[in-house]
Amino acid sequence: MSAASVNEESMGEPDRDAKTITATNGASFQIHLWEDRTRGELWVPSYDPASLVLVNDDFLRTTSSNAVDSGCRTFEFRAVAPGTHRLVFEKRMGWKFTAEDRRVFLVGVTDGTGRAEGK
Repeated sequence: MSAASVNEESMGEPDRDAKTITATNGASFQIHLWEDRTRGELWVPSYDPASLVLVNDDFLRTTSSNAVDSGCRTFEFRAVAPGTHRLVFEKRMGWKFTAEDRRVFLVGVTDGTGRAEGK
């Protein structure tokens, strides 16, 4: 069973609002999400580390004249396995364990020849 098959089976019903990303095996891609750290917001990614590797996590604070701590958080991942992989971000509040919001991405990774399955 390929890694893509395992990921697709664990997804259950397809995510209606999932965004599709296309990447090449071994290449990096970025996802930008807004956070309001004044409220304690924090995006937490969930993914299969055998398929995607987090290589950078950066926060660019928005300049403002007040005490609000908000900005754009950039996650950079490297695709390491061909197939379709599920990447889920949950917005958590500093004092809550449950997600306030969720962003789902389906990452289609090709092996460089245009094939999505590495066999």
